[in-house]
Amino acid sequence: MTRLPTVFLPHSGGPWPLMPMARDAAHQALTGWLQALAARTEGARAVLWVSAHWEEALPTVQSGAAPPLLYDYSGFPAETYQIRWRAQGAPALAARIRALLSAAGVPSAENSARGFDHGAFVPGMVAWPTPTTPMLQLSLIRGLDPEAHLQLGRALQPLRDEGVLIVGSGMSYHNLRALFSGRTDEVARHSAAFDAWMQRSCASPRLEREAQLTAWRRAPAAAECHPREEHLLPLHVVAGAAGDDPGRTTFSARLMGAQVSAIEFGAAPRS
Repeated sequence: MTRLPTVFLPHSGGPWPLMPMARDAAHQALTGWLQALAARTEGARAVLWVSAHWEEALPTVQSGAAPPLLYDYSGFPAETYQIRWRAQGAPALAARIRALLSAAGVPSAENSARGFDHGAFVPGMVAWPTPTTPMLQLSLIRGLDPEAHLQLGRALQPLRDEGVLIVGSGMSYHNLRALFSGRTDEVARHSAAFDAWMQRSCASPRLEREAQLTAWRRAPAAAECHPREEHLLPLHVVAGAAGDDPGRTTFSARLMGAQVSAIEFGAAPRS
């Protein structure tokens, strides 16, 4: 198989495919982009999700054979807690991931009971509505150190040649207080400045890219866009796994008032 790309994508807000926002132009564009991502990577033998919504003391691999769904959001209509999406797990791949981390000197753990959180199953149900490709998650590391997450990605790089699509699910803007404050001009300005920095940094050569991502707090409007950085660090994992492959912006839109983008490192395989 051709080497697969690594991808950072915006998962937007909560169970958005079941909400009225799914009908706006930006979310329609996100829907189309997610479906195209699935089509472009149709030959993948598995999808590894790194979601903003799972943090552990050690990087922890989801190792169950049939993970349930975690409805890890609140305040939404009853039907959003009845979503059914049946992706099979990948226990053998979980073991392979732990072996790669061990070889890189990164201690790890596994969890056979944990389900897919909405950072995985919401974009997953749009891209792969009836999934036949096995899927699993890998947690972020508590403390949210950017270099540790780049290192995590570097250890995972061999998976790209083994048919595994590595997806970081987060947002380039995640300041809910500002987003729901009504300060629309401020949100638009800050998110656009940070998102433009992210796009430029990811398109840079590897050493420059990694230096920029390590020092992300110096980026324009960084603190305003990420009071806490858990929604950004999935990008660091996929960038670490990218090696020398440059980043390309393959989706960009204003979702819920904030400018956000998806970055792909490396070329998608040809069908």
